[in-house]
Amino acid sequence: MTHIDLSTTEESALQTESLGEKIELIIEKLPPAEVTLVEIMDIVGADSLLLLTVFLSLIFLVPVSIPGVSTVFGSAILLIGITRLFARKLWLPEKIGTRKLSAEKLREGFKKALVWFRRLEKVSRPHRLRGLTSKGLMTVFNNLSFILAALLLMMPFGLIPFSNTLPAVALIFLAIGMMQQDGVSILLGNLSNAATIVYFGFLIAGGGWSISRFFG
Repeated sequence: MTHIDLSTTEESALQTESLGEKIELIIEKLPPAEVTLVEIMDIVGADSLLLLTVFLSLIFLVPVSIPGVSTVFGSAILLIGITRLFARKLWLPEKIGTRKLSAEKLREGFKKALVWFRRLEKVSRPHRLRGLTSKGLMTVFNNLSFILAALLLMMPFGLIPFSNTLPAVALIFLAIGMMQQDGVSILLGNLSNAATIVYFGFLIAGGGWSISRFFG
């Protein structure tokens, strides 16, 4: 099981900044050369799984090709969703948690994506449509939507435009909605999931039609 250790200064800094500023702080704290998911979790904090989700989803808002990122980050987000659904502590397989990624390329991608994130962040307002953030069945439904978005993010369409962006947007909206108890963000996250499914349906249908035309 991954153990998280934050210094008091780092923890208080993450708690006092706005969401966008928290993301900037995490980017600044990335190691200079290589980074693992465990190290990113150390920076974000043990009690900030939704913030970690936002951060990991950020890289998919821009077309950045970094080997292994979709597998490592997608798997981590999926495990976060399962963890939330069953109210368990997050466990990461060692192969996922300790895989080394290029911190330099990630930092560059995160900084580019931060521009788009700030636009998404402006949409959110705390305590809207509270019925969509109430405890009980809505909590279960929201966590299932979260898991669906993570699964869609891991679908093998990474080289096709927007195939990672749409589920990443869904994850960001869902995470922000759950953090700020914002039903509008939750609704936008579910709509992004629906848009992703429709888009993937067109991709699959178009691929099938192309293959049939080729052999026909």
